[in-house]
Amino acid sequence: MKKVIVAVLLGGFMVLNAGVLLAEEPTKEEAVEQEIKLLRQNLRADKKKIVAANMQLTEAEAVKFWPVYDAYTVETTKLNDTLQALIKEYSQNYATMTDEKIRSLTKRTLEMDEDAAKLRIKYVPLFDKAISPKKTARFMQIDRRLGLLMNLQISSGVPLVQP
Repeated sequence: MKKVIVAVLLGGFMVLNAGVLLAEEPTKEEAVEQEIKLLRQNLRADKKKIVAANMQLTEAEAVKFWPVYDAYTVETTKLNDTLQALIKEYSQNYATMTDEKIRSLTKRTLEMDEDAAKLRIKYVPLFDKAISPKKTARFMQIDRRLGLLMNLQISSGVPLVQP
């Protein structure tokens, strides 16, 4: 599993970085937005392959699992859209950040994290109906790891708030 994830992500990061390096000197905001967009496209394209390679589903399980996975992905994408908008707003206000604006961004980011946890909790019983609880847990682990990798890549391009 690790080899598949690492290979796919390394390939994706290389493509992502090449695209950013070849761009015509975008603004910082544009560069961050483009990097997030490319990373998300890359991960979304490869995520299903990574999940399929690591879930070890029978044909009967796959028939039940993939529709639930697709619905979950739609809802996850909405959360990621929210994250992208928050990062863009942060980027646009970084140089002139007020206490009020940073409080608002912090609160909305934490609410988004909470929504992500609620989404996982909502989908566990749906996945359990399609596959065994152990395979549901396996999927949640894979999904969580991929999400953490994406967040790490994104956060590495976002500067810390200046005191």
